[in-house]
Amino acid sequence: MNSASHSDSGAARVVRVELGPRSYEIRIQPGLLLKVGQLLATTVKARRVLVVTDRNIGPVHGRPLAKALQSAGISGDLIELPPGEGAKTWEVCKSLYDICFDQGLDRSSCLVALGGGVIGDLTGFVAATFMRGIDFVQVPTTLLAMVDASVGGKTAIDHPRSKNGIGAFHQPRAVFIDSDALKTLPDRDLKSGLAEVIKYGVIEDAAFFAWIEQNLAALLARDPEALSYAIEHSCRSKARIVGEDERESEGGNRALLNYGHTFGHAIEACLNYQGYLHGEAVAIGMALAGELALRRKLWKPEEAERVEKLILRAGLPTKLRLSDPAPELLHAATFSDKKTRGGQLRFVLPTAIGKTAVFKDVPEAEALKVWQDVPRA
Repeated sequence: MNSASHSDSGAARVVRVELGPRSYEIRIQPGLLLKVGQLLATTVKARRVLVVTDRNIGPVHGRPLAKALQSAGISGDLIELPPGEGAKTWEVCKSLYDICFDQGLDRSSCLVALGGGVIGDLTGFVAATFMRGIDFVQVPTTLLAMVDASVGGKTAIDHPRSKNGIGAFHQPRAVFIDSDALKTLPDRDLKSGLAEVIKYGVIEDAAFFAWIEQNLAALLARDPEALSYAIEHSCRSKARIVGEDERESEGGNRALLNYGHTFGHAIEACLNYQGYLHGEAVAIGMALAGELALRRKLWKPEEAERVEKLILRAGLPTKLRLSDPAPELLHAATFSDKKTRGGQLRFVLPTAIGKTAVFKDVPEAEALKVWQDVPRA
């Protein structure tokens, strides 16, 4: 299977995020969940942890993790939250603070985020702010969290006017990825994660994009080798970008990771984070960003067509629904996005497959027109 065929999917793949004293490793391996206790014991000093998960993940992966922690001499409780983006609220965040105090956690304790991007974002934000910051570890169980949300230290909760609008940069001490967790992932969630995988190919790696085109069927069929390679390659891309630009500085490359997200976050915010999974909203956002780039003559029509075709082959949407909010409401929501600076919209647009740039000169009317013209089905 092309580039991936030279490695053993059962072997540990290790990616290092280089951030000086905040550096950490991403370990990718099937069956890793059963080794998390042992790995945690050598990564953090804490002997008391709180594992945060949701009611979907807890019964499947929570108990094996708790057993692994116990066997390593680490004590802690498992907290199961309601599943979905609706958990990323101030109310749920406050309840987690209460639990931390009730459990007697202190500055030497550690939180473990077991689940998808929602659990990782929320747990990371609580870790960043409880006692002015305690250790946390990411144990992602969805493809989207494995390739994107668990890496890079962005933690947040949502505000009604802005997805991830309240947050902090707080790097995990480690990321432990058990690729076997994807065996129980619903098909829709797997496809949602593929949107972020496709993103890496478009923003900086044309060869990886071509690899996804050639191996998409294997990814959709959950071929362990294909998934392990896609996860490792995506993590290496993000680790390199984060290592160069940890806090998304003005003019830094980390902003490129937001390709598709300005449009996508507006869709999510307008629908109160209901109706679309994050990757589905990002997929539509990538299609809209591609259309805006096409209208600005930034890339070739055949490149835009290749990207849209791959998104559709992955089982992801490129159109809005008839029932979705009006174009004017969606456009207005883009101004609440964190990538807006001084009231000025900033779009990450492709200039070729494998190349993107940030554009600050897109007139409002031009951006609105894209919203108005996007097909609905």
